[in-house]
Formats: sequence, C-alpha cells, structure tokens
Amino acid sequence: MGRKSRVVIAVTFAALALGAVAAYGYDQSRKHLIADGVEASGVALGGLDQAQATRLLRKKVVDPQKRPLKVRVGKEEFVLPAKDLRVRADVDGTVEQALEASREGSLPERVFRYVTGSAPNRDLTVEVSWSKPAVNQFVRDVAAETNRDPVDATVAPGPDSLTVVDEENGLKLRDRLLDRGLKSTLASGSARRTIVARTRVLKPEVTRGEVTSSYPTYITISKASYTLTLWKDLEATVSYPVAVGSAEYPTPNGLFSIQSMQVDPPWNVPNSDWAGDLAGTTIPGGSPENPLVARWMGVSGSVGIHGTSSTSSLGSSASHGCIRMSPTDVIALYDQVDVGTPVYIG
Repeated sequence: MGRKSRVVIAVTFAALALGAVAAYGYDQSRKHLIADGVEASGVALGGLDQAQATRLLRKKVVDPQKRPLKVRVGKEEFVLPAKDLRVRADVDGTVEQALEASREGSLPERVFRYVTGSAPNRDLTVEVSWSKPAVNQFVRDVAAETNRDPVDATVAPGPDSLTVVDEENGLKLRDRLLDRGLKSTLASGSARRTIVARTRVLKPEVTRGEVTSSYPTYITISKASYTLTLWKDLEATVSYPVAVGSAEYPTPNGLFSIQSMQVDPPWNVPNSDWAGDLAGTTIPGGSPENPLVARWMGVSGSVGIHGTSSTSSLGSSASHGCIRMSPTDVIALYDQVDVGTPVYIG
C-alpha cells in the first residue's frame, strides 16, 4: 500500500471518528428532550424536557379534570365538588415513558431521525384516577332529588262536597345512563364538565277520566248542617237529616270507611258511667232498649251510622258519637252502600 493510500485511509478513519463523536455528542445533547411525534393524551410533547412536559400535561390534562362535575335535570343543577372527586394522575410516569420512547433505537437510528426530522409517532395516555364511590354516591343523590312517584287522580272530600284532584306524572332518573356518562367523561379526560341527565316519565294508574269508577259510592257527613249525603259516581244523589255527637261525646272528624254492616244489630253497651245499669251488657237487636234501630254501619271503632227511635234528635248534636238516622232513611242508605264505602265526616 502506497503512502497516498495510507493517508486517505487515515483521513477517512479520522473523519468517521469525528462524525461518530459528533453524532454521540448531538445524541447526548438531546437525551433530556422528548422527540417530535411523541404525544400523551393528545398533547404534543416534542422538543420539551421533563419539567416542561410535566407542567404542560398537568395544565392540559389534569387541571381540567380538577373541576366540579355538574348534572342538569330539567331546570335543576347538581354539583359534585372537585375535592370529592380526588383526581389523581400519573404525569411523572407518562413523561418517563415519553423520554424512553424518544430514546428507542440505536444511535445511528436516532441520529437519522434527528437529521431527517422523522418521528417515532407514539401516543401515550396519562392514567387519571378518581373516586368511583364519590361518583356512585353523587348519582344516588341526584336520583333521590329527582325521582318522584306518580300520583293517581283522587277525590278531595269536604263535609258536603267532593272535588276531583288531577293526577300527576312521576319522574325516574335514568341513573345507570348517568353513571356511565359521568365515568366516561372522567375516563376520557374531557374538559366538558356538565352532563344533561335523561329521565323517564312515570304515568299514574288512575287519571281524572278514570277516577269516577274508583269511587262509585261515597258518603259525606256535615256536622254543621246535620246532613248525610250519598254520592253515586261523584254526583250527589240524596241527602238525609242526621244527629251527631254531643259536645261531650263528639263525632270524630276525618276520612273513614264503612267497616261492618248489620241488620238489627245487638248493642254492646260501653262500660261507661253514662250507661248506668246497662254498662258492659249486650242488648239484642230489635229490643226496645236497643238504641241501634234497624241497621248498623260501623265507621270507626264504636262509632257508626244507625237508625234511631228518637227521631226528634235529628238535626242536633245529641248522640254519644254515632250518626243517627230515621229508621226509614237508614234502611234506604244501607241498601245502597257496601263495606269499604268511603265516609268523610267534617
């Protein structure tokens, strides 16, 4: 080998050595930087060092999730405070992965990427966690405030009136759908923090048009006017004069129903001072000493509707709590009612 050839070889080796040293030095100068083409949860990290990438991911990915979650149900808004979510994110681990991805391949491969501007094209995910129990409780709280049972149409009775009260629809939160929506929002890292919840309308079983069939027969008793009114299909059909309880033994107020019915009922005399010698005894039905004449319709405990031989007491407060009627009227009423018929006294 001639001198000239040896010189060329030496120069070539020197150039290669210098190139290798330069490549190594350039590679070392970029080892703390993330390569272009590396992303995390959609955030480009190329050209950033560890501290810069950490700050950027916290700002773009973590901070938006450290905000309250809101749920709208109609005009109502419910808020799950950010502190209750307890959002946590492994930003440091993600940045480490980004740096490792940037250093993949051999030295010549990395230098080639630097020179040509090619990228490793890696999309990493910042793992974010939150309190699932807090979300579950939040959904339960929203449901508790939202859900309401449907209300059937019914009748509001008065001493001498019946008023139909309209039905009301109920509402049911679609809680499973809301639960999935909240957790999907958190899992995706979405900055959208308000979710519109969906509900389902619950229909009542009895509507205004159907309420009449629910009350084929009704009795109202006015203590002020000493009148018993019989209603059929919510229409007043006939009124009877009655006597009610005295001031000392008042007839109770409220909504009751006919609990028992008897023809020529016996009288189980209360064990009270006012009953005198008859206290605690039983007087057979039809006996002249029995004040329960012809018919008995029990309403509440010992209080009932019955016929009386003291028809002169009708139109006054004279009984020991029962509602007295003339024998003819009580028989007529008895034949038009059943056990369970509502009785309103007021």
